[in-house]
Amino acid sequence: MASFSFDILLGMKKVGYKYNIGIDEVGRGPLAGPVAVGVISLNVKSLKSKVGWGKGFKDSKKLSAKGREAWFVKINEARAEGWLEYAVAFVSPSVIDKKGLSHAIRTAITKALKDIDKIKDGPLFCKVLLDGGLRAPAEYLYQETIIKGDEKELVIALASIVAKVARDKRMVALAKKFPQYGFEKHKGYGTHAHYEAIKKHGITPHHRKSFLKGVVE
Repeated sequence: MASFSFDILLGMKKVGYKYNIGIDEVGRGPLAGPVAVGVISLNVKSLKSKVGWGKGFKDSKKLSAKGREAWFVKINEARAEGWLEYAVAFVSPSVIDKKGLSHAIRTAITKALKDIDKIKDGPLFCKVLLDGGLRAPAEYLYQETIIKGDEKELVIALASIVAKVARDKRMVALAKKFPQYGFEKHKGYGTHAHYEAIKKHGITPHHRKSFLKGVVE
């Protein structure tokens, strides 16, 4: 807080935020694959001119794969127009095993925000909305955590979509290297078929050992 002058803060109150940023994570519960955090940055002024652009939004969990892909195309069109930016950061299973899931998610949030920072004016000009119990780094002074935020706020729902699409693509790519596990179907989650594959073939370097205690030694 001390690094910002009172005059700048007062000016922000007068002009408002330039960017709305949404943050959400996916891949908290799978037995395999990374955790992913999506960050969306929307130019507030530009979004206001796009009447109805986000109408009918849903969080990624309530969309079919086809529905998520359709939104992803729409998101990339807005990105090409220059008024939306996004980043997705992954943290590996090995980090989850060593440092824990909470640490991994915090790391991914920081990484994704740094990528977004490259194309905007910095934390002071942003309002950050986060889903669930997530928090942004302390330099983002204007942040709010919203329970079920991916159902209530467009910018959080968009973040959940880009994170889900990106993580799913990574798991599909992983399935080509390890076809016996069916990653392209369950995306690393603990389905019956996945557990059976682990019992038969063991684990890969992409499995979370800390999630499989009692299943494998």
